[in-house]
Amino acid sequence: MAHTAKFEEKVIPTHTGIAQPATTLVANGAMLPLGAMLVMHSLGAAAQAPNATETRTLSTVTIVEKAEEAQGRDTLRTTTTSIGKGKQRLRDMPQSITVVTEKLVDDRNLDTLKDVLHNTAGVTFMAAEGGEEDIRLRGFSLATTGDIFVDGMRDPAFYDRDTFANDRIELLRGSASMLFGRGSTGGAVNQVTKQPRAMDEHEITTTLGSYNYRRVTGDFNIHTGEDAGLRINAMATAADNNGAGSSIDKKGIALGYRWGIGTTDEFSVNLYSLQNNNGMNYGLPWIRSAPGADASTTTLLPINPNSYYGMASDYNKGTAEYLTLSHTHRFQDGGEVKTQVRRGVYTRDQRAGAVRIQGNTNAAPTTVNLSNFSDATVLTRGNNPKVQDLNSVYAQSDYSRKFAALGFRHEVTLGVDASQEAKQVYRVSAVTKPTTTVGTPDDGASINEAIRTVSVSSTFQSDNLGLYAQDLVQVAEHWKVLGGLRFDHMRGTFDNLSATGAITSSYNQTISDWSQRVGVLYQPNDLSSYHVSWGTSFNTSADTYSYSALSANTAPEQSRNVEIGARLDSADKRYTTRLAIFQSTKFNERNTDPDSAATALLLSGQRHTTGLEVDLTGRLNPQWEIYGSYMWMPDAMIDVAAPTAGAGESAGERPWLTPIHSGTVWTTYQVTSQLRLGGGMNFRSEQTPNRNPGWYAPAYATLDLMGEYAFSERYVLKVNLNNALDKLYADALYTGHYIPGAGRNLQATLSIKL
Repeated sequence: MAHTAKFEEKVIPTHTGIAQPATTLVANGAMLPLGAMLVMHSLGAAAQAPNATETRTLSTVTIVEKAEEAQGRDTLRTTTTSIGKGKQRLRDMPQSITVVTEKLVDDRNLDTLKDVLHNTAGVTFMAAEGGEEDIRLRGFSLATTGDIFVDGMRDPAFYDRDTFANDRIELLRGSASMLFGRGSTGGAVNQVTKQPRAMDEHEITTTLGSYNYRRVTGDFNIHTGEDAGLRINAMATAADNNGAGSSIDKKGIALGYRWGIGTTDEFSVNLYSLQNNNGMNYGLPWIRSAPGADASTTTLLPINPNSYYGMASDYNKGTAEYLTLSHTHRFQDGGEVKTQVRRGVYTRDQRAGAVRIQGNTNAAPTTVNLSNFSDATVLTRGNNPKVQDLNSVYAQSDYSRKFAALGFRHEVTLGVDASQEAKQVYRVSAVTKPTTTVGTPDDGASINEAIRTVSVSSTFQSDNLGLYAQDLVQVAEHWKVLGGLRFDHMRGTFDNLSATGAITSSYNQTISDWSQRVGVLYQPNDLSSYHVSWGTSFNTSADTYSYSALSANTAPEQSRNVEIGARLDSADKRYTTRLAIFQSTKFNERNTDPDSAATALLLSGQRHTTGLEVDLTGRLNPQWEIYGSYMWMPDAMIDVAAPTAGAGESAGERPWLTPIHSGTVWTTYQVTSQLRLGGGMNFRSEQTPNRNPGWYAPAYATLDLMGEYAFSERYVLKVNLNNALDKLYADALYTGHYIPGAGRNLQATLSIKL
């Protein structure tokens, strides 16, 4: 009777913070060191007579790679990714990818996805409609509705995403429609969920900080069988202020059960629930320097960034709940097929409003300016509620296999995905809100939100089908060629409804489109990999889950990304440098047709960005670890603008939210076996708000500090001081307002391993 053995590579933590691998062999429920197994094998071989004729058959061996799972917890560097459909080595991806590991998330106390993206280069944020940030990467929209994923499946709703259940965050840069379908012009974000493992491991983390900040997370992994595990991640967070004017009150739980780990058939069930009941800081208005000053003098209000001028009754509630079922089948020939199905339900109820300076209008923006601005300046509060529901069903199946054919080595990936998304948007009646003054933040004024009437204003539904195939071919000893093709078909329906529920207008659209990807890799040795790649993407009119009479008749926008890059490892493979030169172009951007009889939008616009990216990750020596991400984007331009006056950007202008310099750096040093110190900074050069109103948000850099003391391997105390110099800066930008970045914030975290 054949027995199944499994290789498991675990990482043993040490006080120096350097992970030491310990490989063991699991056979018939017993664990033996690999060295002992080799000695036993040698003794057995020596005992054989030279002329023995006995024939032995090796038992079935299943390989399970555990090292990578632990790697992200103990280092800033990782070598694999799952964003490219299936697990792949980063050096085999001919496209730029930045991976933020669990170690970096923990080191810098990055509680939200937005915090994580701050720690990558080239990412900026538009304040938009209060919390509905339009994320920009390489100067292009990285829309929440299309370009954010969880374990490779679309995560389309608007909600404040937390990191408590994340193993790592992967940021793919450049066109990615071949992998994910619509959207993905600037790139794609993949949140990788912590998976159950066949071992017992538990950790509780408690954080206390400024503004009465309290956060508790628990990560419990229970070994329930030889090849099965249950993982429970839980979180509760509350604070009077996040350092930028918004209170925090959220809870989350993620349950995962996985069985058949490393065997022919592996199954998993994951349930995720996040409940947000946060405050809402819609932002602060810009101000000009003096009476009659031109737009270029516009700047930030000279007030504390954590000052709050909204209503005490304002809030930003939201829920995200989804169930994911997964099955992986491993074939005898090394092939693998992974099938996932997810059902998601999301809600959003935002009651807040834009704050404006009373007396300032678009026609007279300098009535109140820095010369007469004071504590007595009156601020108005607007009505900007957002109430939405979204339901989704996703199913996808991906097959991968490595094999030799026609004299070449192939790594083939192909798959199919289908989805249905349904969204309802509600109208909320307006209310009259009292004014306040600059000198009275947090004045406690409130209204009864229950008196507002709420009714469905629009509904949207889309049915989507995608098919793709990709092959990475080893064409010569050091050369690989990647080719990929994807076909997407989408049908969308959008209805506007009256307050009584009657349909007032209805639009639908059917789209079929192709996406391509081509890359060449040169890998002269195990330490270096160079690539050239070209890929396309497309954006449909329904990316915002709505249609109009013109947009419903408009074909998708098209984009392409060209990149030359390299990934270079140090001789000990503890340190990696990633370099890339890129040009991203959207060459048929939607614009309004000046013809009043037009039946569709024009696809006449064009813009491009060109730049250089550098990522640094790993250990310079056993004590010194570093992470850096930098983008230099000197060339960004609106090549062809809208023909209608006042439509926004003009030809020859630099696009909004595209700073020339952006990035982050973080480094830690193991001073003693127990003490570790760290520090870093985030920075952005000046950038314009949306629609380029004629001024720039000032450049900024913030300094973060960290100290960690390990009392033992079980108890670790860490102290973070973020924005140590209390820098005032604009974090997310909009034409009429900006959301300030968090001010100085002190937090202490105690981690206990059970």
